[in-house]
Formats: sequence, C-alpha cells, structure tokens
Amino acid sequence: MSIDLIKEKLNKFGSKKEPFLFVLSYNLEEFYIEKLSELPNNIRFELNSKEHHKSKINKKYKLEKFPISFDEYKKKFDYIQEQIKSGNSYLLNLTAQTKIKSTLTLDEIYDSVSAKFKLRFQNIKDDFVCFSPERFIEIKKNKIYTYPMKGTIDASITNAQARILGDLKEMAEHTMVVDLLRNDLGIVSSKVRVNKFRFCEKINAGDKKLLQVSSKISAHLEENWNERIGDILTSILPAGSITGTPKKSTVEILDNIEKYERGFYTGIFGVYDGVNLDSSVMIRFIEKNQNGETFYKSGGGITCDSNASLEYQELIDKIYLPL
Repeated sequence: MSIDLIKEKLNKFGSKKEPFLFVLSYNLEEFYIEKLSELPNNIRFELNSKEHHKSKINKKYKLEKFPISFDEYKKKFDYIQEQIKSGNSYLLNLTAQTKIKSTLTLDEIYDSVSAKFKLRFQNIKDDFVCFSPERFIEIKKNKIYTYPMKGTIDASITNAQARILGDLKEMAEHTMVVDLLRNDLGIVSSKVRVNKFRFCEKINAGDKKLLQVSSKISAHLEENWNERIGDILTSILPAGSITGTPKKSTVEILDNIEKYERGFYTGIFGVYDGVNLDSSVMIRFIEKNQNGETFYKSGGGITCDSNASLEYQELIDKIYLPL
C-alpha cells in the first residue's frame, strides 16, 4: 500500500536527518519524496516566504473562469445538508474543479504570485502550481504546531474583522475545525493546547485583500520525532481544514458527491531540513491535465447554517491569482 511506502520513506530520511521534500496527495495514493540535494529543476518551492514582492509579469494577463452551474452545485449542497441533518457530518469542505483559461503559463504564475507557500511540480503524470496561504504543521524544538484556517471576508468591507469574528456561522465552523485538529495532534503528541483562538491575517487575493481567520494549536513530541515523521503525517492526514468532522464519514460523503479526483489538491507539501519541519495544505491550486486543459480547484466549508448562493460564490471568488 502507498501509505506504508510513504511511512517507510519519510521515517528513513528523517532517521538519517536527511533534508528532503515531500508532496502527498489528498488520499495518500500518490506521493513524491526526494532528497533536497537531488531535486530536479522542474520542481521548485518556497516555504513561509514573505508575501510582499514585486510581480515579474509585465504583460496584462487574463483569467477566464468556466465554473459548474449553480444548479449542479445546489444538488451537491442539498445532498450535504441531508447528510448533516442525518447526523453523518457537521462540517464538510465541498470542492470542485473549474476549467480556466489564462494568458500565463504555470511557470509564469509560480514566478509571479505572492504566497507564504508555493510549489511548482511537474513530472510525467502531474503538472500543477500551488500558492497556498495555509500552513499544515510545523515542528521545531520537539514541539508541533498547526494553524487551522477557516473563515474569509473581503478586507475592504466596513468593519470586516469585527464582522467575520462576530459571525455565528463562521464561529461554529472554525470551532469545529480547531476541535478536530486539536484531537488530531492528540494522536501523535502530548500536552495539546490552543495557544491563540481566531485571529485575522490579511492575504493577497489578486485585485483585493482578504482577511483569513486562523488559530494556533501546539503540542509536545518525543525527542526522536524525526524518526517517526511518516507515522506522524499519515496519522493526521487528510487535513481537517479541507475535509470536515467527523473526518472518516465526512471523507466518504465528499468522495461520493464531488465526482472528480482531488489528486494532489488539498494534500500537503513540505520540507524537513534536518532539524525542523514545515508544511502547507495545497489549496489555491491550478493543474494542467494530459489533454492540455487547465483547472483551478477550490471550495469551502459547509455547515447546517450555510447559504447555497453564498457558498457557490465563495467557490468562484477563490479562483484568483495573487499577483
């Protein structure tokens, strides 16, 4: 099984304190793990970079979107509401792939977008770029940290921060994700605590700024955690912020209703540098398929209080280039 191979390779490199890159798909069926010293030129990354740098694109660019219809989205939304009412889930992160056309290549997009975490990945089978604002886990000095992100609002709206933090639906959604990730960390570590609950960060969304609501959770690991990197990661994947709660039944519902392969989208990528580990959830994701078609994959969390029209618009609004 791929999960056993992932564990074996991650634990092996970690035990040797060998710096490496790892890229793991949403369902852990695909993976790429390679020493940093042997990384090919067609795989590039940036971790925890400053988001403010000048775009290298001098030409005007276009980004055309061809999303699924609202009626098609509404059918999926209604099915999810039925599952929530039946008690099978309380929060589900519904995603879709949207066909796009852009005047920029994937390489140009990687070189020009501003994001904390960026990955340009290309091999025989896969060809994608990711520019994510969301960290997955960070490990340093025998402590593990995670920063769940849930809740977004246009920063230009009057009293935007007060509105998003005071929104009861957003509060409930964020609380559920924090509780889920707190439990996830409890599987692999001890002394779990929520250090900071619901704080806002400003992120670049192309032609506008967004406020994104995050929390900070930490826990303690054993000193030999580097020998168990594979066990740690596979025990807490897929990420709670892009699935829902309870995780197992929610993943089954999403697999049944989304009707497309997420692949590496909403998986994770990261680096172990021989001392510390940092990683990101692969959202804000553009992929080119074998036929040359380009798709932007996006989505959002659904609860019993969600509005179908607003959630549909959020799915479309998250299709942007942070230039």
